[in-house]
Amino acid sequence: MMAEPPVDPADVPKMEEMLGLLRIRIKRGVNLAVRDVRSSDPYVVVKMGKQKFKTAIVYKDINPEWEEDLTLPVIDPTIPVHMTVYDYDTWSPDDPMGDAELDILPYMQALKADLSDLPNDSVITRVQPGRQNCLAEESCIVYNDGKITQDVVLRLRNVESGELEIHLSWIDLPKH
Repeated sequence: MMAEPPVDPADVPKMEEMLGLLRIRIKRGVNLAVRDVRSSDPYVVVKMGKQKFKTAIVYKDINPEWEEDLTLPVIDPTIPVHMTVYDYDTWSPDDPMGDAELDILPYMQALKADLSDLPNDSVITRVQPGRQNCLAEESCIVYNDGKITQDVVLRLRNVESGELEIHLSWIDLPKH
């Protein structure tokens, strides 16, 4: 795998520019494509604007369990989160295994809702799968224990099969 270029300090958002932090838990991949002889060595690259994060590699598994949290500073909620699954190869370039895009705007709008009287497990919004998104099934944005979360199943594009299961939560920044 090629070495990652160093992070350019100009690409790191300043605290005053950020709306908050989006925590994306990359839970697992389901029925991912085979890119080696019988299996694959998948990892996920998550990009939002100029930010780029990567999960660990899970060797020889087309149904990998990552359960890995990646935290992205959010500056512009209209920029989608782009995820690409790759198959790690030692001696050649890593093979793409599909990609998906997630529009975080519905989630960001739910964060602004008045939740003061909501009971736990209340569904704030339902996001339907459609031609404009990569959702494999309906995704609910839920209020629970003072937090707003969203579980999402994304169908990978540009590949013969595969889904990514992720979980979104929000971290407010301390007020100055």
